[in-house]
Amino acid sequence: MHGLMVNEQERREIEYLLKREMGEITFDLGDHRIDPGIKQAMEERYDVLFQIFRRFAAREECLQYMPKKKKHN
Repeated sequence: MHGLMVNEQERREIEYLLKREMGEITFDLGDHRIDPGIKQAMEERYDVLFQIFRRFAAREECLQYMPKKKKHN
C-alpha cells in the first residue's frame, strides 16, 4: 500500500482526469464496432479508475459514476 498527499488543487485535478477518462470509456463502450474482448478490457480499466475515484470524490458523485451491472449472456 502506498500513501499520497495532495493539496486541494491537485485533488480536484485528479478527480477531473478520472471523470474524463471514465466518461470516454463509457462513451466507447456504447460503440458496437469495438471488439467484445477490447470492451472487456475497457470495463476492467473503468473498475480500477472508479476505485481510485472513490477515494477522491463525494459520495453523491460516486453514485453517478458507479459501474453498471454486467450483462450475463
